[in-house]
Amino acid sequence: MPVPGPMELILLLVIVLIIFGPGKLPDIGNAVGKGIREFRKASSDLEDSVRGDTKRTDDVKTADAAADSTDRTH
Repeated sequence: MPVPGPMELILLLVIVLIIFGPGKLPDIGNAVGKGIREFRKASSDLEDSVRGDTKRTDDVKTADAAADSTDRTH
């Protein structure tokens, strides 16, 4: 996906200004910023939970292997 250049960004800003007006621009910016922050937080939480489950599974396998080896020696 190509990255928009400076002319496209200026055109987009002008269109947004015409549609919403300069008074609503801060509200729109805040809403977009909140949405991005929430998306990043949800994404990192999901990634942490997936990594945490993988670590727990590895820990259980390691503990099971250690238990098996001690059972065999006794």
